[in-house]
Amino acid sequence: MTNHHRLHKSRREALPSGARVAGLYRGAFLADAFAIDLPPGATRDVMALVRFAFERPAPWVNALLALRDRLVGGFGLKTVSALRAGTPGDAPRVGFFRIYETHANEVVLGEDDRHLDFRVSVMRSVAGDSLTAVTVVHCHNLFGRNYIRLIAPFHRRVVRSALERAARSGWPAEVGA
Repeated sequence: MTNHHRLHKSRREALPSGARVAGLYRGAFLADAFAIDLPPGATRDVMALVRFAFERPAPWVNALLALRDRLVGGFGLKTVSALRAGTPGDAPRVGFFRIYETHANEVVLGEDDRHLDFRVSVMRSVAGDSLTAVTVVHCHNLFGRNYIRLIAPFHRRVVRSALERAARSGWPAEVGA
């Protein structure tokens, strides 16, 4: 695989023990991690990388999210449009994800719902040469478990697509690079 191709292709990774969400792995209904290499000169600002990858979903992802909202809105799951809108005094968001924590090399996003809670940790490696998205989901009831069973294959493709689409678009550069 050429270096150029490698920079545009995500890969499944083992769950990183150093992630801020590592304490949530035990008992998770879904836990996965996908990584992508970053080119030399990519910004070290992890929030800029997160926003670049996750605030501009592909049109097919937006179509899937709209379908999801129509199908599950009546079952008590929060709709993407409601999450994006937030409420006054709500925590800041990246797209429709609530920001739970920000650190020098990691941002933790997610949402809590009556059916399930999820966190997405996006980590830049200490060396600065890769970005890893870790998702952890805890379900509270049968509806949450069935929902995750249904969407898990789409979730994996959406996360990988976000990383690969950002890579193809050209990651933001380090200021002064």
